[in-house]
Amino acid sequence: MEDQGDIENEGGGGGIGVMIMENGKDLERNISAVSESGVRQPLLSSKSRVNNTSQIAIIGANVCPIESLDYEIIENDLFKQDWRSRKKVQIFQYIFLKWTLVLLIGLSVGLVGFFLNIAVENIAGFKLLLISDLMLQDKYFRGFAAYACCNLVLATCAGILCAFIAPAAAGSGIPEVKAYLNGIDAHSILAPSTLFVKIFGSALGVSAGFVVGKEGPMVHTGACIANLLGQGGSRKYHLTWKWLKYFKNDRDRRDLITCGAAAGVAAAFRAPVGGVLFALEEVASWWRSALLWRTFFSTAVVAMVLRSFIVFCRSGKCGLFGQGGLIMFDVNSGAPNYNTIDVLAVLLIGVLGGLLGSLYNYLVDKVLRTYSIINERGPAFKVLLVMTISILSSLCSYCLPWFATCTPCPVGLEDKCPTIGRSGNYKNFQCPAGHYNDLASLFMNTNDDAIRNLFSSDNSSEFHLSSLFVFFAGVYCLGVVTYGIAIPSGLFIPVILAGASYGRFVGTVLGSISNLNNGLFALLGAASFLGGTMRMTVSICVILLELTDDLLMLPLVMLVLLVSKTVADCFNKGVYDQTVKMKGLPYLEAHAEPYMRQLVAGDVCSGPLITFSGVEKVGNIIHALKFTRHNGFPVIDAPPFSDAPEFCGLALRSHLLVLLKGKKFTKLSVLSGSSILRSFHAFDFAKPGSGKGPKLEDLSFTDEEMEMYVDLHPVTNTSPYTVVETMSLAKAAILFRQLGLRHLCVVPKKTTGRDPIVGILTRHDFMPEHIKGLYPHLVHHK
Repeated sequence: MEDQGDIENEGGGGGIGVMIMENGKDLERNISAVSESGVRQPLLSSKSRVNNTSQIAIIGANVCPIESLDYEIIENDLFKQDWRSRKKVQIFQYIFLKWTLVLLIGLSVGLVGFFLNIAVENIAGFKLLLISDLMLQDKYFRGFAAYACCNLVLATCAGILCAFIAPAAAGSGIPEVKAYLNGIDAHSILAPSTLFVKIFGSALGVSAGFVVGKEGPMVHTGACIANLLGQGGSRKYHLTWKWLKYFKNDRDRRDLITCGAAAGVAAAFRAPVGGVLFALEEVASWWRSALLWRTFFSTAVVAMVLRSFIVFCRSGKCGLFGQGGLIMFDVNSGAPNYNTIDVLAVLLIGVLGGLLGSLYNYLVDKVLRTYSIINERGPAFKVLLVMTISILSSLCSYCLPWFATCTPCPVGLEDKCPTIGRSGNYKNFQCPAGHYNDLASLFMNTNDDAIRNLFSSDNSSEFHLSSLFVFFAGVYCLGVVTYGIAIPSGLFIPVILAGASYGRFVGTVLGSISNLNNGLFALLGAASFLGGTMRMTVSICVILLELTDDLLMLPLVMLVLLVSKTVADCFNKGVYDQTVKMKGLPYLEAHAEPYMRQLVAGDVCSGPLITFSGVEKVGNIIHALKFTRHNGFPVIDAPPFSDAPEFCGLALRSHLLVLLKGKKFTKLSVLSGSSILRSFHAFDFAKPGSGKGPKLEDLSFTDEEMEMYVDLHPVTNTSPYTVVETMSLAKAAILFRQLGLRHLCVVPKKTTGRDPIVGILTRHDFMPEHIKGLYPHLVHHK
């Protein structure tokens, strides 16, 4: 981690730097010394220390540099000139286009969500129909072979897509989206290839019978779609309409990606309000009222798109798409009249959810760390692991129902019993006519249909206690071992399945002494386990209420979520926060750690810095860019351009490269900003899409040009955020996070006889591992 810019390990505050000398030989000699001491390595300070935070995603992603995003507005002369020249009609067009992009995000995510449900329902449906036909013919071994082979083929295809095309598409994707909105630009997490694999890999993985959901991947998919639409045009595909250029910045992309993440939740659960609250509570690090309106608009569009297609599919034109998938929320639960015993039972379910959820997170952490050892051996091993878990899942879901007893079909049911075919509550499996296998009704169904069966309140004695316990144990264990393999896999569905099973178990035990039916207990169990694993309250509460269309359950759902979250917080963090940390992503929390109050900003800065003069020699800039990975350089004006050395602002690496590429140099050290302002436009310095900006390796300069000068004032951010060196590190950390900064300049309290800038803080300077390396006696990990 370097002090002035985000190098391979997202570095921070001080690191090793050199002062730019006017003499190029001095610069080269000093930088060479720095390079020999390890400037290319992730350094923490001027002392020799090992970086313990390798900032490398250990799950499903290549070893790659991680940089921060420029959410701050860079107010340089070019930016000010651009805003002064904009007319009202141009501002109106920008706002109109932004709302248009939000509309397109909602439409696109709604279409993708519907496609995923169609694909899963039909692929899994044909597979289950084939198995059902073989079972009815008493061809049990052939049925298992067909079931296992279908699952294995689907799983292998999903694994190959993830392992070889887009490793970043593996897993849920919510931790990556959460990290991006926090300001972390990890490699390929929102790339088009990731979007492609996320969509098709999720359809194949869920259809393959894994205990995974498509809800988490839908959040990642929505973010990828928003990122693709917000690229600001494409020269490659000749989409260069000038108004699209206004979105070539991280700030607007952040807003669009937040809308995409919310739309993904809305598409997964058909819960538009829940999607907005999910984005607000879980993934977004910054929020404002204008973003709230846009996010709500995108989720509303998703809901309308899905409703339109569902009405169309009810005419029978969508294959096997029927009562599963997006219809999952249509659960008929009776009016909840509860007594004291019911409230005590709800408290018990909340405590169970907190304990089981914290244990689930602990086991997931251990499994992911184990899988990382296998995944690091190469793509072939990733696919082999996927195939192994597929065989294990097929064995469990096909063999465990054989231990369940056959139950006579209840009298007076509207539904056919036993169910012949794919969906329904009463699976025949190996049972004789007029009987059903309750455990097969859960295992040999799509995950959506299994949830509907558990939430059903039509028959309170539909599932035996032993079957509910076996299903809970199976789903719990399979959910743990499945998350982390090289397929897109969401946690919502496994958690809902496990929580609903033990919730219904408690409801069955209470039986006649409770006023709540088993379906409502299943809903409360799902809520408790969601709260215990993900540690969200408001968004999960609203999602479940939109999912079940039962507003009367609001007080009990709120109670069980609060209890489960409180209990689980005593043991560990939420599963997404845990995964972000394990992936090595330098995520900034909303609060400062207590030990930061014992330090000041200057304590984590070390120098000297790499600085530039306001009018700098081209050779000095080239050498600095070549031998460092810094992304921000302080610009200092010195005589004759000022009476005394003064801090002018901050210049970004990307802007310097564009300026050097234009070659607007002068032979003498003079101010030439006016000619640069006439030669460049603010759009020339806009952030390109997908990292296609100019690179130093692509630029070439003659010896004469290397001795020339360039005026840096037009591209220098003259109003960077600064803090005095005596500010507490805790206060600086909160300021850094709330403002969404990439660089925070530290200036001296007394300027007499000192440089006008002490150092630069980046997000790595606030990481516990970095501070522990500097001051090991302060940081105490649990």
